[in-house]
Amino acid sequence: MSSTNDPFSQLLYPMLREQPSVDASVITQLSRAPLQKSAESNALRHQLFDASADQIVSCARAISTAVAGGGRVLACGNGGSATSAADIVSELLRPSGAGPAIGALSLTADIAVVTAIGNDVSYDDVFVRQLLALGRSGDVVLAISTSGNSENLVRAVREARRLRMLTVGIAGHDGGRMRADGVVDHLFIVPSTSVHRIQEVQTTLYHLLFELVQQHLMEVPTCA
Repeated sequence: MSSTNDPFSQLLYPMLREQPSVDASVITQLSRAPLQKSAESNALRHQLFDASADQIVSCARAISTAVAGGGRVLACGNGGSATSAADIVSELLRPSGAGPAIGALSLTADIAVVTAIGNDVSYDDVFVRQLLALGRSGDVVLAISTSGNSENLVRAVREARRLRMLTVGIAGHDGGRMRADGVVDHLFIVPSTSVHRIQEVQTTLYHLLFELVQQHLMEVPTCA
């Protein structure tokens, strides 16, 4: 890699001719930031897991019972939570451990379907329409949100309950409408206002949850 001091680099990037000085205290603060943020996330993990340990185990057993009976996991979310939905689905379809693969669908994965429903019907119904077409009684709907207020997720869990599916929600802050509406069978809330910390803890939560599901499935027979 060529140096920024050579004539060609100076021609392309004249702003690099003079390097600004950085106070040592700024460097010290920057070096401490990752540790501080990690400590914040770990504190939230302890807070959530201490308060919800029994609920996590109960939810994992309910999911594994549904899966053992032939149910699938249908995951949904918006933005970064859509990535989380895709992440857990890929883990379930191809587990890294010894557990069995679990039938799962990410309702955010097919951009043609998502944009068609959003354009022709409403983005608020982008998950409901897929549940009507693909969902079955006994499936598990996993809704992931940092705020818990997304209209399309609230509508999705309502419809899932009407269709007699198990509903699992993972939210942040105070749980938003997902909590207020009381339409989620198992709701986990990361009590933070930081989107970054919420998503970090949510990732740990859903991986832990489905590790427990995998363990339970290895103990019980599944539906042929």
